Amino acid sequence: MSAQSTAPAPASVVVVGAGPHAKVIVALLASAGVKVEACYDDVQARIGTSLLGAPVRGPIASVLDARLPAILAVGDNAARERLADALGERGLAFATAVHPTAFVHESVTIGPGSVIFAGAVVQPDARIGAHVIVNTSASVDHDCVLEDFVHLAPGVHLAGTVTVERGAFLGVGTVAIPGRRIGARAVCGAGAVVVRDVAAGAKAVGVPARALARVKED
Repeated sequence: MSAQSTAPAPASVVVVGAGPHAKVIVALLASAGVKVEACYDDVQARIGTSLLGAPVRGPIASVLDARLPAILAVGDNAARERLADALGERGLAFATAVHPTAFVHESVTIGPGSVIFAGAVVQPDARIGAHVIVNTSASVDHDCVLEDFVHLAPGVHLAGTVTVERGAFLGVGTVAIPGRRIGARAVCGAGAVVVRDVAAGAKAVGVPARALARVKED
C-alpha cells in the first residue's frame, strides 16, 4: 500500500470531479470545516457551474494551477487510480477527509486521498490505504486492511481482520465475516455476505456470496 498518513485535512482543497460523487465529497468537506476552493471536471457542460456553492472552474488538467491539495471525487476505482497516477506524477498533493460524525480510532492509519463519510466507524488498528472510499455508515472493524483504491459502498460491514485488496468494490450492504480476504479488483454485489475468500477479479453475489464471473482488469 501507499505511504500512510494521519494528518488532518488542510483548510482549503480542490476537488477533482463535479459529478454526483463530487456532491457528497463537497458536502463532507463543508461539514468538516474544509473550504472547497474549486472543482475541476472534463465535462464541458459542468464548467462554469457550481456544486453546492463550489465553482467548477475548468478541466481536470488545470487543477495544478490552484496549487492546493486535492481529493479525487470519482467513485469508479479504476478511473480514480488512473487520475491519481497521472496527477500525482505531475506533483499534485492529495488530502484526506473524515466526516465529523464518523468514528475513527486514534490507532487507525489513513493514506492520502482517502475519504470517510458520515456515520462510518473504523475500529482500532485498521489500516486504510490511499484513495479509499469508506462510504456512509460503513463499518471497518479491528485490524482490517483496506488497500489502495478500495471503495466500500454505504452500509458495508467488515468484521475484524478482513483484508480488501487493491481496487476492490463492495456494494451497498456487503458483509464479511472475520478473517476473510477479498481479492484485488473483485466486486461484491449489494447485500452479499462473504463467508469465504473472494478471488482477485471475481464478482461475488448472494447469501452466502458466490463467485459468478471474472471481472476484466485494466
